[in-house]
Amino acid sequence: MRIALVSPPAELLTARERGFAGDLRSLAAGLAGREHEVVIYTRREDSARPERERLSSGVVIRQIDAGPVGPVPESQVSPLLGSFGQALAAAWREDLPDVIHAYSWGGGLAAAAARRQLRETALIGGGPSEAPVPLVQTFGAFGAEQRRGAGPVSPGLANRIQLEVALARSSDAIVARSDDEIEELTRMGAPRDRVRMIPAGVDTARFEPSGPVDPRPSVARVLVVGEISPLSGIETMIAALRGLPEVELVVLAGPGDIDEVERLRKGAAHLGVVDRTDFRDATEYDDAVPEARPRLLRSADAAVCVPWRGPGSAAAVLEAMACGVPVVVTAVGPATDVVVDGVTGLHVAPRRPDQLADAVRSLLGDPVRHLGFGVAGADRVRSRYEWTRVAADTERVYAGLLPVPVLVDEEVPDEVDVTTD
Repeated sequence: MRIALVSPPAELLTARERGFAGDLRSLAAGLAGREHEVVIYTRREDSARPERERLSSGVVIRQIDAGPVGPVPESQVSPLLGSFGQALAAAWREDLPDVIHAYSWGGGLAAAAARRQLRETALIGGGPSEAPVPLVQTFGAFGAEQRRGAGPVSPGLANRIQLEVALARSSDAIVARSDDEIEELTRMGAPRDRVRMIPAGVDTARFEPSGPVDPRPSVARVLVVGEISPLSGIETMIAALRGLPEVELVVLAGPGDIDEVERLRKGAAHLGVVDRTDFRDATEYDDAVPEARPRLLRSADAAVCVPWRGPGSAAAVLEAMACGVPVVVTAVGPATDVVVDGVTGLHVAPRRPDQLADAVRSLLGDPVRHLGFGVAGADRVRSRYEWTRVAADTERVYAGLLPVPVLVDEEVPDEVDVTTD
């Protein structure tokens, strides 16, 4: 099977979607390992990068020229998506894939535009009128979430919401990562029989319980995992520190999180816990330094992910579980699916610092339970969330869309790949 994965321009990604580049490469490597030809298409942003780059996994990265080479202001990216779509169509006329899988609304819009141009080319040439290549869409985050969590809706956000609705209703299949995503897609009018639930994956060779560990503090360390935003509930964990006097809190924040970090720091100072709240530069723990984040995770006594609104992402929670770290999460979004309450971690209500403090205290004060949750979480990740398993599930979605069914290796039980009927 010839598979085209379309990455959106980086400038359009929200904090929640920034892991798409790593996810795409991991999924692509898993699919290539199943003997498929896989190409990741992305807009050229670095003139020093080659137009074609073959990775050790066999995956090819294609840099597509669309607009200026290099980063551009976010306000100027949306108009470039049409150019990106035209360039994709030109590339696919020479090397037509069997299936297209687009990520985020930006990647989906460019892929849909390219597919429309391919169909028009076929019509002009006297070919069939149907779309020549099936389109699979993964969103990861939704404009409607931002609308519910923010104030007035900007014209740009309103336009994005309309485009996402159109993509949800027109794609041949949609890969959702949680039950909350499926509910969001249903509200958008996506045909239920086209939605498949396939969770995020984890590189279990990189994230595992054994391995180097960062220096530990003299007190217990709790690590916040996940994105930084007003919806992330980090202020709830900061407030919970008042009931956890022997705990250090570590929060990773990127360059774009300055305003949110300042707000959180002021809140920590007001509550008298700023001296136990450690804000660190997330770029020191990104994929460019592969061992840095696992080292930090292994040094934590617990990880928390406590957003008060979903869908969100469970990728960071899975990484912590894969490292054998017990987790405490709010019963919101995909973390609810990932963390089995009382088995691999604990669920708490959102915006309840008292409950959160009690949950963390119960974990830290019970070594047997602490160890049991860590072992059970790592086992759950290895058995269900490895990228090889995710790639097999995704392959089954692709195969079901092809005109002539393709037989795939049935390594995964049928009940794993479910529709929402």
